[in-house]
Amino acid sequence: MSAKEIDKKSQIAIDLLKQYKKDTYSFGLNCFNDFAKFVKEFGNNTLLIISQHDWASSMRNEVKNLLNLKNIKIVAEIGTSRENTPLEDVKELANLIKKTNPDNILCVGGGSAIDCAKAANILAVLSPDLLDIEPFFGAGIVSETMTKLNIKELYPLIAVQVAAGSGSHITKYSNVTDLTKNQKKLIVDEAIIPNRAVFDYLSTLTMPLNLTKDGAMDGFSHCLEVYYGVNENVYNYNLVEQICLTGIGLIIENLPLLIKNPQDKELRQKIGLATDLGAYAIMLYGTNGAHLNSFSFVDIMTHGKACAILNPYYTVFFAPSIENKLKKLAFLYKDYLNENIENLKGKDLGIAIAKAMTEFSKIIGFPYKLEEIKGFSDLHINRALEAAKNPQLKSKLENMPVPLSANQIDEYMKPVLLAAKTGDFNLIKTMEI
Repeated sequence: MSAKEIDKKSQIAIDLLKQYKKDTYSFGLNCFNDFAKFVKEFGNNTLLIISQHDWASSMRNEVKNLLNLKNIKIVAEIGTSRENTPLEDVKELANLIKKTNPDNILCVGGGSAIDCAKAANILAVLSPDLLDIEPFFGAGIVSETMTKLNIKELYPLIAVQVAAGSGSHITKYSNVTDLTKNQKKLIVDEAIIPNRAVFDYLSTLTMPLNLTKDGAMDGFSHCLEVYYGVNENVYNYNLVEQICLTGIGLIIENLPLLIKNPQDKELRQKIGLATDLGAYAIMLYGTNGAHLNSFSFVDIMTHGKACAILNPYYTVFFAPSIENKLKKLAFLYKDYLNENIENLKGKDLGIAIAKAMTEFSKIIGFPYKLEEIKGFSDLHINRALEAAKNPQLKSKLENMPVPLSANQIDEYMKPVLLAAKTGDFNLIKTMEI
C-alpha cells in the first residue's frame, strides 16, 4: 500500500475523531500544552495525578510550569496507579480527593492511571464513607446512583493520555482489579467520561516496545470486537464499520513498521489514531469474548496481549455469523493469508482468518496461544469461565455476534479457551445459526 493511501487513512481517522469529540479533545502532534487551558475552564485549584518516577521528572516540571503560568494552584499531588488499577490505589486516591475537595482533577498518565482517577472520583462523591466500589460495577449504575442522590456531576476530570492503547481518556469505561482474587471488573457509565482530554502522540515516543505493542493490540481488539458484535441492521452501521476497519488497517499496516522504527513520529501518530478509533468504537458498542476472558488473566499477562491471543479463537467461534465481515477483514490481512478464501464459509473461513491473525502476532513478536505464557494453568481457564457467569459482566456475553447465556458458557466458551490454550482451532465448537 502506498504512503499516499496510508496518509488518506490517517486523515479519515482524524476526521472521525473530530466528529466524535469536537472541541473537548485535543489530539495530534505537539498539542500537550493544551491541557492547561482545559484545566482553567473548571477552576483554579487542581489535584494533580502524575508519575513520581525519576523518568517522568521533566514531564512533571513541564506540567507544573504550565499550570503556574495559568495561575492554577496544585492543592495536592499524587503518583499514578499501578498497572491494572488495583482497588487499593483507587481508595487512596478517593481519600485524597475527599480531603482536598479540588475544583477539578488533572490526571497525566496511561490507561490504568486514568481508570483509577475515574473510579476514585466515583467513590469520593458517591461512597465517601464506605469507599465501596463493588456496587458500581456494571453498566449505568453510577448515573442511576447520582439521580437517586440528586447529585448532578462528579469532580471535573481532565485526562492527559501518554500511552496509546486503552482509550480511557475518551471513554465511559473504568477497569478496577481486586488483587486478592486476581480478577478485573468493569464500570461502564457516561458519567465518568473525562470532561476534557489531551493526547499528544509524541508522548508515546518514550513507550517501551513491549508496551507499544500491547497498547496497539488493545486498541486493535476494541475495533475488532466491536466490529464483530455490531448488528449490520443498526442505523449507524456504516459509521461503525468505517471506524473499526480504519483502526484495524492502521494497526496492521503500521505496527510492524513502528517496531523497527520506534522513534518515527508519523508512525507513532498512526498507531495513536488507531487506538483512539478503538476508543470511539467502544463508545458506540461494546467488546465481547476476548475482553471478557482477559479480565481473568491479569496475574500472568497484560491486557492487550491477552486480547491478542484470544481474538483469533473467537473469530473461529463467531465465523458462521460474521462471514461478510470476515471477507472485508481478509482484505486487510491479505499479506498474511496463506490460502484463497473466496470459496470458504463458516468455520473454515474463520480458521483461515484466524491463522492470518496468528501470523501477524508472530511478526510482531507476540504469543498466539496461552501455553506460551509463563504461569498459565487450567486454573486460569476455570477462573475465566466462572467470571463469564457473573451478572456484572453479562454485557460482554450479550455483545457477542453469537450471544451466550450463563448456562451456555461451559458448552461453547470452554472449547474456545481450550483451543486458545494449545493453538488447535479444531477444538472450537460453533453454534448453528
